[in-house]
Amino acid sequence: MTRKRVVSREDWFEAHKAHLAREKELTRLRERIAAERRELPWMKIRKDYVFETEQGPKNLAGLFGANSQLIVYHFMMTPGSNHRCEGCSFLADHIDGADQHLRHHDVSLVVVARAPLAELLPYKQRMGWKFDWVSSYASDFNFDMQVSFTDKQIAAGDTTYNFETRPRTSKDLPGTSVFYKEENGDIFLTFMSRARGGEGQIGTYDYLDMTPKGRGENGPYQSLMDWVRLHDEYQDKQSDKPNCCD
Repeated sequence: MTRKRVVSREDWFEAHKAHLAREKELTRLRERIAAERRELPWMKIRKDYVFETEQGPKNLAGLFGANSQLIVYHFMMTPGSNHRCEGCSFLADHIDGADQHLRHHDVSLVVVARAPLAELLPYKQRMGWKFDWVSSYASDFNFDMQVSFTDKQIAAGDTTYNFETRPRTSKDLPGTSVFYKEENGDIFLTFMSRARGGEGQIGTYDYLDMTPKGRGENGPYQSLMDWVRLHDEYQDKQSDKPNCCD
């Protein structure tokens, strides 16, 4: 990389002090957007989805456990696929640390994929993850959450993702959905985040954004697909990587 300007201590201090004002502006904006997010309208869930879990079948209410709030990460893993999405795995590497605290703050966090549980668990063990990973294989959950698409939808170009309908080729895409359960058992979808909205769940990016080289996503994909590997494959020399999602 090209070395940036080298200045005196006084000039360095003044430049960084000026930049700090912008950082504070961003922090205040983030807080305002978070407050606006909490004021968004809710949508009542009327289907009784059933998931395959390590403890047996559970409905959506069962995924909450003792908490009133539920965060679901939609992991891209289709039934029978041998592909393991590097992007989803990258995000999943950050879950266990946060989950230790979330579960004690009235929030349950569950990862959902369409692949059957028997296909999920060996990969979970390989990656050393501890979070709850469940399968929505037998339900319409992923399709209703607009992160999975039928062959008919794909053929017709009628796929809605991130509040936008356009042709897509991927059967599954990533995202996060947030739910609230009232004391009477009613469940509401309160928020959904798709596409790059998931970057806030990837703490590694915050570290990289502080460094001189930044994220270094300068390859053919101009995204994390240029450099991220499964965390047990960083010694492998891979020249070509498939783009897991459009």
